[in-house]
Amino acid sequence: MGSWERALDAAGIRDPRLRDDYGRQREQVTRYRREAALAARLLLPAALVPHVIAATAFMHRTDSLLDSGPVAERKAAFAAWEGEVADSLAAGTTDNPELRPLLTTVAAHPVLAGRMRDFLATATADLDFAGFATEADYQRYLDDYSLPAFMVVAALLGPTGDQSAYRAACRTYIDGSQRLDFVNDLAEDLEGGRLTIPAECLTLHQVSRDDLAQGRSGPSVVALLAEQLDRADRTLAEGRAVIDLVPPAHRPMVRCMVRLEELTSAAARADIPALLRRSAGPGKPAALRLLATEYLRARRLRG
Repeated sequence: MGSWERALDAAGIRDPRLRDDYGRQREQVTRYRREAALAARLLLPAALVPHVIAATAFMHRTDSLLDSGPVAERKAAFAAWEGEVADSLAAGTTDNPELRPLLTTVAAHPVLAGRMRDFLATATADLDFAGFATEADYQRYLDDYSLPAFMVVAALLGPTGDQSAYRAACRTYIDGSQRLDFVNDLAEDLEGGRLTIPAECLTLHQVSRDDLAQGRSGPSVVALLAEQLDRADRTLAEGRAVIDLVPPAHRPMVRCMVRLEELTSAAARADIPALLRRSAGPGKPAALRLLATEYLRARRLRG
């Protein structure tokens, strides 16, 4: 019996059709988030793995609807999806194989239902997004989109019962993570018509959007990007508090997530001008060492 079958058994998922549904979602997640799927399998308790897969697949499905096609079509597709999810949650049943695993996961982890509703209620904030005028606009985006999206999966990793302190720590963590993503994906976002660094920061550093789009890596541009990385690093350091707020069995996974962000930031700092052309990332050896370290910790926790 493979590790996936053991995980389904540990989660109490016995129905053959439902096991197939979860299996298809695992294949989907593995295709677009292979590293995340591997980390979940190695670092999380087996009984939690299928549920994290289901929540991640839901996020991917929702993001795909928000990202693909003309805006009017995306809005219509999202509205239909939001209605179907709401109806399924209310009824506790569905014939949609994309939602059947999710309802089983909600039954096992009721906190997820609220996090899904929170996310769907504000997810369209990303539809018309083209950039931020001010830091306050960026902070509103975190509250309206980034945090609700993150909490769909993070709720499964958090403590049972009251998650208010945990959610506040997740807010700090996602602030650093999202800012790092925006700096790291600057070239791709600009090519897609989005400037994700607040315009007021460009003004402060006397940098234009065209400077960034044309890859002009002068001292002012480097200073701007370095400042954004500084902000991300400070917030990620504060966000480390999230590790101690999750159950011990989940800490290897959460610690791995935080540490990967730190490694990504270090890689970005190693060649800041290159961010105008491409994203940075931790080298494969460093990522594998991190995964191996946390896997050993997870093994020890499981006895």
